[in-house]
Amino acid sequence: MEQIKKLIISSLLLLVILRLEGQDDTFKPGGKPVFLLFNNIHATFNSGNVAPAFEITRLYLGYEYSFSRSLSARANIDIGNPGAGGLQMTAYVRHAYMRYQSDKFSARTGMIGTDQFSLIDQHWGYRYVAKTLQDEYGFGPSADLGAAVKYSPAKYISLDASVLNGEGFRRIESDSALKYTLGITLTPVENLKLRGYTDFMKKDALQNTFSFFAAYTYDNARVGVEYSMQKNNRMISGHDFSGISVFSSMSFYQYYSIFARYDYVWSVKLTALSPDPWNIAADGHLLIAGFEFSPLKGIRISPVFRGRIPAAKTGSFTASPGLYFEIKL
Repeated sequence: MEQIKKLIISSLLLLVILRLEGQDDTFKPGGKPVFLLFNNIHATFNSGNVAPAFEITRLYLGYEYSFSRSLSARANIDIGNPGAGGLQMTAYVRHAYMRYQSDKFSARTGMIGTDQFSLIDQHWGYRYVAKTLQDEYGFGPSADLGAAVKYSPAKYISLDASVLNGEGFRRIESDSALKYTLGITLTPVENLKLRGYTDFMKKDALQNTFSFFAAYTYDNARVGVEYSMQKNNRMISGHDFSGISVFSSMSFYQYYSIFARYDYVWSVKLTALSPDPWNIAADGHLLIAGFEFSPLKGIRISPVFRGRIPAAKTGSFTASPGLYFEIKL
């Protein structure tokens, strides 16, 4: 109840800001639908076995509306495979928030997209092919219930902070623990982005995340590197793990691009006598390489090769070639 009260207060503050702005006769309120679809056809090869599959990994349906130049709202559902056995599709409220935006300041409240790896998502640019490191390996959710603010005192610096439920968009307030986040993004020179981020939440143990990201863009090429580490994952003492991701891409002839990425994730042993790290099933190396073609605005098609080398000594190399699609309004 306490978190719900805070969200109501935050929403009322945004409405007060709108009232103080007054009416803008030159602005016409309006909105547009939200539609985003990720699907793919792929085959997985492991130890002589072949597993073909057709997948719809993501479907966003919703609407966004601008009440004024500064105040807007968005609501959409996310239909996807929850990953909990089988291939059943489940719908969740992915976004349901109000947003205030000015030249230097913005605020959002409700079910919001988190800032934890949003900048990395933008620079990676191929979310329909693969999630970014922190999203893929469970460092934090991409959307959560809470409130967030962002302030840019100058064009070379941006600060962001949020208070979140900490459970993500699939679970709404299952405990009393809140997540507090803080990030800083710097643009020291043109085309170079540097970002530092930290968050913490505590119940039985203090979960703490640190990450650093650097990206450079030059003409039609870009490269990025991310390092992340988390102590006490899911607030379980000793469940520490880290990861590094390096990616690059190049666009040419307007409709085409090539891209590649390498991830390495590792965890620690719970005790000196433990035979394996606690997260050995997810530890290992991931290789991604692909070619993208965009025949029409809103449509992206990529033949992709994914290869995974597990950290477990009993594991074997897994190859997964496939054809990936994004359709967006």
